[in-house]
Amino acid sequence: MSIQAVLESKVKEAVFSIFNTELPSVEFQPTRKDFEGDITVVVFPMLRVLKGNPVQIGNQIGEYLVNELAEVTSFNVIKGFLNLVISESFYLNFFHTIKDQTDFGFVADSDPGAVMVEYSSPNTNKPLHLGHIRNNLLGYSVSEILKAAGKKVYKTQIINDRGIHICKSMLAWQKFGKGETPENTGLKGDKLVGNYYVAFDKAYKAEIAKLVESGVDKEVAEKEAPLLLEAQQMLLKWEAGDEEIVTLWKTMNSWVYDGFEQTYKDLGVDFDNLYYESNTYLLGKDFVAEGLKNEVFFKKDDGSVWIDLTDEGLDEKIVLRSDGTAVYMTQDIGTAIQRVKDYPDVKGMVYTVGNEQDYHFKVLFLILKKLGFSWSKNLHHLSYGMVDLPSGKMKSREGTVVDADDLMEEMTATAAKISEELGKLEDYSDSEKHGLYKMIGLGALKYYILKVDPKKRILFNPEESVDFQGNTGPFIQYTYARIQSILRKASTTNVNLSMALDHALELHPKEKELIKQIQIFPDTIQLAAENFSPALIANYTYDLVKEFNSFYQQVSILGETDEQKKVLRIQLSKKVSEVIESAFKLLGIEVPERM
Repeated sequence: MSIQAVLESKVKEAVFSIFNTELPSVEFQPTRKDFEGDITVVVFPMLRVLKGNPVQIGNQIGEYLVNELAEVTSFNVIKGFLNLVISESFYLNFFHTIKDQTDFGFVADSDPGAVMVEYSSPNTNKPLHLGHIRNNLLGYSVSEILKAAGKKVYKTQIINDRGIHICKSMLAWQKFGKGETPENTGLKGDKLVGNYYVAFDKAYKAEIAKLVESGVDKEVAEKEAPLLLEAQQMLLKWEAGDEEIVTLWKTMNSWVYDGFEQTYKDLGVDFDNLYYESNTYLLGKDFVAEGLKNEVFFKKDDGSVWIDLTDEGLDEKIVLRSDGTAVYMTQDIGTAIQRVKDYPDVKGMVYTVGNEQDYHFKVLFLILKKLGFSWSKNLHHLSYGMVDLPSGKMKSREGTVVDADDLMEEMTATAAKISEELGKLEDYSDSEKHGLYKMIGLGALKYYILKVDPKKRILFNPEESVDFQGNTGPFIQYTYARIQSILRKASTTNVNLSMALDHALELHPKEKELIKQIQIFPDTIQLAAENFSPALIANYTYDLVKEFNSFYQQVSILGETDEQKKVLRIQLSKKVSEVIESAFKLLGIEVPERM
């Protein structure tokens, strides 16, 4: 049991005993470095139910804890903060309890309801780019964190394989493709199709310019450019099941799927199941029809179907066009319903989608609630900020995006350059070096993105991310490798690592700080799960590594002459490395045995 759990019940007991008052909760925080103590009870929130001076209240609770709890050896009160000093024996006993636990911090499946986490969800008209990388990394990591916190998780994506944007690539290939395929060009299928999406936009803009030059208003030209009208007709034919259009659609989508699969493999993410918009939008249309009967939706004079959400502070939202074709909302309604049909144990869903879609998901969740689905109250939009580059914002249709495959290759090359400059891999084969460079490069990319709170926008700097110093993936990987080196050396000595240690062994202050940091790992996992935030895991790991490096610099490990202390320090180092490995696994990052 964590010290926080031990203290919470005892603080409540103290308040009831002294003040005859029930305390609903206790707020803790780490004790500030400039004060004596290990954990601090924040007294100010107690003033909601207690009357009195916070310093006096803190002193009374502190006295009670020292007298009633062996773990608390002393205390001090600074304003409204009760700083508690915890006994060394508590931390030593805790360490003995967890040092052989291989799954420390992880909770077995304990929730009868499953969670489905959606991420990636690309369009099949272009390759994955840097924005998709943040999406995939967030979704995958949140899935792993939820599992570690005791949830059953299904990882999924909705592949946006229909719609006007798909028809634009198809039409451009028909007009300009000259029979190009991934096989005869040597291009990945998603890149080939993406080239035609860019080609459509270029030709479309040229048509607009020509119409404007002939005197047509620009807004009218944008709607009546021949290419756009052809793409719209192609979409109608597709929805009507036109054999030629459907065959082309299947062919070009298959090219894209092959390309996506390779990118996902290289990025290290996976899915338990896939959904396709081309299948789910029809179910959405069925429920729109059902909602019309029940007056959840209403029809306008032009035949389009809408929902009025003005009472909820939103506005009217279209769910079906006047020509009967579906919009994104239609598809998302159908997809959510289909998922619960397929997986009846799903009691909640997490949608990993950029913050430009915040409004869309407010509307979606409200529609599902109005349609009467009880699970709609457990829907969460994992909204995240965009990723920018020093050169500015990316634009897919203009071809100014950072391709995901290219970025991963660049990260590997950058890691190789920096590693070779450090010159510590002389006895590695070329294949071993490449594997390590890829591990470092991808680790740098993933950590740089995941250490930032999802809601914040990121300015991504590849060079900065591969720095071997500071709050970076390579710095943490290097510390892990350093510990493995210590453990290898320890295994060649005559140290008896399984010896029983004296439970009254005096801890060095740095040992105590390190055990304190290890102890909060399970709570950090739970907090990260509650907040859908891999950043909490990333920054916890950095703090642990900083604490270890401070320990490493100030105490002797293998050079320690006291056998008991040496064994404890080796065991402690091993546990730190295991926690680093576990934490990085939750972020989808590998750790190297050597660097």
